[in-house]
Amino acid sequence: IENRLKPIYDRLKLSTGRLELFTGIRERRFWESGTMPSDAAACAGRMAIEKSGISQDDIGLLIHSSVSRDFLEPATASVVHEKIGLNENAMIFDLSNACLGFLNSMVIASNLIESGIIKSALIVAGENGRPLVESTINNLNSNKSLTRKSIKGSFASLTIGSGAAAAVLVHSSVSKHQHMILGGSCMVASNYNNLCQGGQGDESKKEDIGVHDNAEILMNTDAETLLMAGCALARKNWKKMKSVLKMNSEKFNRFFCHQVGSAYRKLLLDTLKIDPEKDYSTFSFLGNMGSVSLPATLSLGIEKELLKKDDIIALLGIGSGINSLMLGVKW
Repeated sequence: IENRLKPIYDRLKLSTGRLELFTGIRERRFWESGTMPSDAAACAGRMAIEKSGISQDDIGLLIHSSVSRDFLEPATASVVHEKIGLNENAMIFDLSNACLGFLNSMVIASNLIESGIIKSALIVAGENGRPLVESTINNLNSNKSLTRKSIKGSFASLTIGSGAAAAVLVHSSVSKHQHMILGGSCMVASNYNNLCQGGQGDESKKEDIGVHDNAEILMNTDAETLLMAGCALARKNWKKMKSVLKMNSEKFNRFFCHQVGSAYRKLLLDTLKIDPEKDYSTFSFLGNMGSVSLPATLSLGIEKELLKKDDIIALLGIGSGINSLMLGVKW
C-alpha cells in the first residue's frame, strides 16, 4: 500500500513506513475480487451454525449487521438467508451502525429470545474493505490540492481490512454450551457524529455502497479527536456497565475490544485501567474490519483456547457516531 502511495509521499516529502509506525498494523486481508458481503457472511454463518450444534431449521431470526451490503435494497440478509438455506419462518433484516452493528444485533436478538418470540438467532457480518482503501489511494495520488495537513482525514481509511463473523444466540433451554450473556450498557455522544463520515466518492455510482470492487467511496476521519472522545465515552460506559453487572474490573478474566490500532488500544486500556495481559488484539495482522473486528477477535481468542469455563469476559464496542456498547459474558 505504501509503495502505491509513492506519488503523494514524494510530492509531500513523507517518509515510508508511517502506516505501521502510527497504527501498529503490519497487514490486513481483502476478499478475492467479486466476493460480495453476503458471500462472506453466509460462509461465517454456516460455520457458526455447525459449531453451535443447533439445527439451522430452528433459526428464528437472521440479522446482517455490517456496514457493507450487497445493495441498497433488498436487505442483504435476504441473500444470506437464501445462500444458507434457512427456514421460511425466520425473521430477517439488516442492521447497520458503523462498527457497533454486530453487538447491537446481539442485544436485539437476546431480547427477542428472552421475550419468547424466538428460540435462536443467527447474526452475521461481512465487511469488504477493498473499495474504501482503493478509492483512498487513488484520491490521495490524484488530488494535487492535498497538503500534509489535509491528508490526515484520509489516514484512517488506509487501516481498513476485510473479514466476516457470525454468532448463534439461543435460549438457555436449548443451548449446547451454556455460555451466557450477563447484560451490558450503552452510551452515546452524538455531538461527535461528524468525526468520521463516509459516502460516495462518485455520484454516478449511486447503486454502490462501498462493497463492490469498482465502488468509489471515501471517508473523512478526525482520528485524533475521535480517539480522545471515544475513549472518554468508553470510560463513562465502563463505569456504567460495572454498576449494571455489579462487578469490579478484577472480576473480568478477559477483554475483547473493537480493533483500531496501537494508539487506540493503549489509550483505551490506560483509560479503563485494564491489564494489557487480559486483552487480546488482532489489529496488527487484520487491521480495522469495522463491525467484524470485535467478534472476529473473540472468535480467534476462542480458537487459541484463551477462555476457560466460567470465565467472565467483557466485549467493549465503540463506533463512530459516537456510540459505545459493552456486554458481559460468562463463558
